Amino acid sequence: MRSSILLLVDAVINFLLGILLIFFPASLVIALGIPGSDSAFYPSILGAVLFGIGIALLVERFRGSAGLGPCGAVSINLSGGLVLAGWLLSGSLELPLRGHIVLWILVLILVGISSLELFVRAPRRSANEVDH
Repeated sequence: MRSSILLLVDAVINFLLGILLIFFPASLVIALGIPGSDSAFYPSILGAVLFGIGIALLVERFRGSAGLGPCGAVSINLSGGLVLAGWLLSGSLELPLRGHIVLWILVLILVGISSLELFVRAPRRSANEVDH
């Protein structure tokens, strides 16, 4: 049940990010203080990928094992979150404070949801098992 809820939350996050990136409004980029792009081509492609991941997560949530699955979601979220954290820690992004805040919040969301999914999926030891 908890895994099902996490898949749904993860799907919603991917849908929202995907939709924002598909349309990639310059006004949103300016408002958030995040790096822009000379062309909306790559951000919109990334948005489409995130939207597709959201669909796969919903398939997994409602049909079981036919979609992306929790391991795939964790892999994608951790990869994205850790690469973004690397960019932020490198100091090579010239961003206003609000841009740093927005992107660090995104890192926390990606790594946080991945951690929750790993925790829910971790095998549980029964009380009858004895440590050796």
